[in-house]
Amino acid sequence: MKRVVITGAGTINALGRSVEETMAAMRAGECGIGPLDFRDVERLSIRIGGQIRGYDPAEQFSRQQLGLFDRFTQYALLAARQAVEQSGIAFDGDLGERSGVIIGTAGGGVSTWDESYRTVYEDGKNRVHPFVVPKLMNNAAASHVSMEYGLTGPSYSVASACSSSNHAMGQAFAMIRSGLAQAMLTGGTEAMLCFGGVKAWEGLRVMSREACRPFSLGRSGMVQGEGAGMFVFEEFEHAKARGAEILAEVVGFSMTSDASDIVMPSRDGAARAMRRALSDGGIAPGEVGYINAHGTGTSANDRTECAAVLDVFGTDAGSLLISSTKSMHGHLIGGTGAVELLACIMALRDGIVAPTIGFEAPDPDCPLDVVPNEARRAHVDVAMSNAFAFGGLNAVLALRRI
Repeated sequence: MKRVVITGAGTINALGRSVEETMAAMRAGECGIGPLDFRDVERLSIRIGGQIRGYDPAEQFSRQQLGLFDRFTQYALLAARQAVEQSGIAFDGDLGERSGVIIGTAGGGVSTWDESYRTVYEDGKNRVHPFVVPKLMNNAAASHVSMEYGLTGPSYSVASACSSSNHAMGQAFAMIRSGLAQAMLTGGTEAMLCFGGVKAWEGLRVMSREACRPFSLGRSGMVQGEGAGMFVFEEFEHAKARGAEILAEVVGFSMTSDASDIVMPSRDGAARAMRRALSDGGIAPGEVGYINAHGTGTSANDRTECAAVLDVFGTDAGSLLISSTKSMHGHLIGGTGAVELLACIMALRDGIVAPTIGFEAPDPDCPLDVVPNEARRAHVDVAMSNAFAFGGLNAVLALRRI
């Protein structure tokens, strides 16, 4: 089995348009959630989100490219460019054939769907743009990233709701570890912040009108975000041979299914996913210093996740730090795990654990150290990232400091 390391990272989200900006905001406990700004927002009852402010696609892409790139693809390409640049990897010759792309996204081209429906149903037109299908399809981001870098190895998209990113990165990890690939561009992207995207989530009645306050007593629900996180996963010896800087080592991955309910989370399913990720990485529970929680800010998710953590870690849970950065950047749905992996890397590399902001009062059902409101310095050797999706699909990644 090959060792797998991360040699590059990139992101665009409500906290920043780079890894440096995002980590600085996490360290400062900044909030990227605010009033939404798009067409017909006044018709929504939920009007807040982790929106990327001041973003102008025309500054980043040509008119011809924008005819093909929905925002979720744009975000993936921008994040991938940063990751490749930091990594310094060159996909020349055989490496391009032994490298690929796996990107998680729950909705794909939601803005394209939304605009096309308006064109047909509201404006009464009988034609839509000829590239609507290739623009909105879930694999568009993965395909365009593969074309950008000439990656002709295994490439596809993963759609498993809020676990999409972790499933994608876990699959990339498994491919390199098994020898099927030598390097992978992987992560997640989402752009659901448009009228139709928010209206659909309103119907579930799990959204907050005020703020995302995970684990806090009186929390009122989740808040949507948007953006992407992308990484270069690489076989360790290959990275070492070319002198690449290593951000962290990916050591464990697990995915489980609750097989019980389409929306309610399962304590057992979450616990099995964490326990198996530890086993996969040969990690003792006491080695884990930080968990980036799924932590959506809904009563059911937070309570269930904390119970699962206590089941898995037992007495070791008392020294464990756990936080939800969704309180700062919102819930990026299919892209959320990728942005949250940055908090794990920050904890491992810099010894700084991102806080859970907006915390008001302890919840007896969440009796863990959730790093309330302010970042904390801590020595972390192993970090985990949890993702638990609607449909009962769970994916957990474990990273080690190197």
